[in-house]
Amino acid sequence: MGKMTVICPKCQHENPDDTLYCSKCGASLRSAEGASVTKTLITPRESPQKGSTIAERYTIISELGRGGMGVVYKAEDTKLKRTVALKFLPPELTHIPDVKDRFMREAQAAAALDHPNICTVYEFDQAEDANFISMAYIEGQSLRKKLESGPLELDEALRIATQVAEGLQIAHKKGIVHRDIKSANIMVTERGQVKIMDFGLARMIGGTLITKEGMTMGTIAYMSPEQAQGEEVDYRTDIWSLGVVLYEMISGELPFKGDHDQAVIHAILHREPASLRKAKPDAPSGLEEVIFQAIAKKPSARYPTMEEFAEDLEAVAEGLKPLKARPARAVKLAVLPFANLSGDPDQEYLSDGLTQEMITELGRLHPESLSVIARASVMRYKKGDTPVDQIGQELGVNYVLEGSTLREANLVRVNAVLIQVVDQTQLWADSYKQEFSGILALQSEVAESVAKALSIKLLPSEKDQLAKVSPVDPEAHEAYLRGMYHCQKVTPGDLDTAEKYFDLALEKDSSFAPAYVGRAWVWVFRNQCGMASPGEAGPKAKAIKWFGQGLEVHDPASPYLSCFPIYDDIRPDPRIQELLRKMNLPVDEKE
Repeated sequence: MGKMTVICPKCQHENPDDTLYCSKCGASLRSAEGASVTKTLITPRESPQKGSTIAERYTIISELGRGGMGVVYKAEDTKLKRTVALKFLPPELTHIPDVKDRFMREAQAAAALDHPNICTVYEFDQAEDANFISMAYIEGQSLRKKLESGPLELDEALRIATQVAEGLQIAHKKGIVHRDIKSANIMVTERGQVKIMDFGLARMIGGTLITKEGMTMGTIAYMSPEQAQGEEVDYRTDIWSLGVVLYEMISGELPFKGDHDQAVIHAILHREPASLRKAKPDAPSGLEEVIFQAIAKKPSARYPTMEEFAEDLEAVAEGLKPLKARPARAVKLAVLPFANLSGDPDQEYLSDGLTQEMITELGRLHPESLSVIARASVMRYKKGDTPVDQIGQELGVNYVLEGSTLREANLVRVNAVLIQVVDQTQLWADSYKQEFSGILALQSEVAESVAKALSIKLLPSEKDQLAKVSPVDPEAHEAYLRGMYHCQKVTPGDLDTAEKYFDLALEKDSSFAPAYVGRAWVWVFRNQCGMASPGEAGPKAKAIKWFGQGLEVHDPASPYLSCFPIYDDIRPDPRIQELLRKMNLPVDEKE
């Protein structure tokens, strides 16, 4: 019986009957009115049968499988007395010159490659108007078949990925891009040796692409963004696809999914995959960093060569820090306003204060890897009625930290939850109970846990910074938090109240640096809002420096300056500098 094909109403390209979208132009194969589109019946040639002889030397043993670019048979080479695999161009496609030419290029490209991890191609031949490739017969199973029983062990997944990378290195050095790396095209022998199959989509770099269909060739779920958009591709498209395969081996799922082809492409172009931490909490350090660099959406953010990708895979397998990896995606975090569980409006100072403290604490950690949204941008979500995905879109973040506080006498209870925006999954959550005097240690513990959940490797100095926290005077710290709560409102009455609380904090502990900083900002805000002249505000504000989120107050009465370190690698905020000049305060001109 013949095979039905569907004619695309837009470009007239012939597509298989079970396809919803045209493989050439991407148009829907269903008309807007629901009417059926044109279908053509193509009568295929008779398929080779078991025992039949091809080209007077190959005896067919059995059919091995069928794919979009051919049917593969197990056969015996009667001349050389060896078992081979014969791949035939599907008979129903022989009338399409572009497809036939691409099939021939597969043989030419693969025959030029000689590597233990690449399936050996013996010859390209034609018999009875049928085109076929003779290649080595691989005893084993496809990686796709292996994955049907679930994700692989980490060491096996890394061994397979490393072997694929080594084989592709050779292809890339010869100017050949595979363009269709996927689990179905990777064979694994019984001894664990990997063989890369099907260079049917390969092309020589710089060569002319014969078929326009080549713009969207490749299995969609493994396509790089540039390939999915029909753009020119290079070696880095194989790096992307291998990264997808490695993600699949470890998690048992593809990183980019959808109900139909267009949804998958949208995910590839716009979505971030779920963290591997949930699927493999025991994954070795650096593994997620390596994978996410390989599947960075911009080719320039990926590994520049397959060789460097392979080096980092080997480093991870050996328990070493990846050598070449750099942050593939900027981790952007929003600390949402902590909820006040007491029901007492008078306790808002604590929840708002802890929100600000967590923003500051996390903002100090590894600025190259973690970007934290400022307080002013997140406080609009204080009501808690905005969906997480909407917050992520509005703030451009991929993670949010939610939390709640409850003060009971001298005890503080804090709950914190880290959520990944893309799929709204909970990556980490914990509850804390601490005496109020140990609240700084609590904040540091939360910050370190969040960094770990985000796979951010802290420097020794950053770990020391989190560890070096001392108990605070509970009354001084509470007065400071109340002062900051009113200071942030920046009204004349609130600034007066804030100043009283900062003075109260200094009465309890004259070396409490945060209170000096708070009092200085009261006068900065008074001047900025026209409530005090520079001449009046300047001397009372003392000399402050502003570097990102780091503040330091210069006051001989305050030896407790270490909790507000200056970040010398961040340029001063020009707005604050200008304000300080107007107040006749010293300005650090460091660039």
